[in-house]
Amino acid sequence: MKASVLLKSSLLTSLFVISSCATTKYTMDTAKNDYSNLEAGKMYTVMMRDGSKNQKMLFRNVEGDNLIGTAGKKDSTVVTIPKANVAAVRDSRKARIATGATIIGAAGVAALVFSASRAD
Repeated sequence: MKASVLLKSSLLTSLFVISSCATTKYTMDTAKNDYSNLEAGKMYTVMMRDGSKNQKMLFRNVEGDNLIGTAGKKDSTVVTIPKANVAAVRDSRKARIATGATIIGAAGVAALVFSASRAD
């Protein structure tokens, strides 16, 4: 009985860990150079093509060949990033939600294992 509960809980935990790696990633389509699926007012992490530090920005709009935004919700510094320098854009909010769900799921599995071990 103990082994089956432990096996089930470890499988469930591994499923949560694998699903926590989910994030939405927008990559540049070189044919279209299209960033139309980015939403104004959302925080995005912009990964640079030249390997420099990733930048977080509150996206506002696409203006010509540049992505325009601000440095943060409270920081009104304007950030302008040329599309040619962008390797990928990630929506980090979805990754935080998946991580939170993983933590809650792991706590539930731990409670299940603990209660099963106390029942014997």
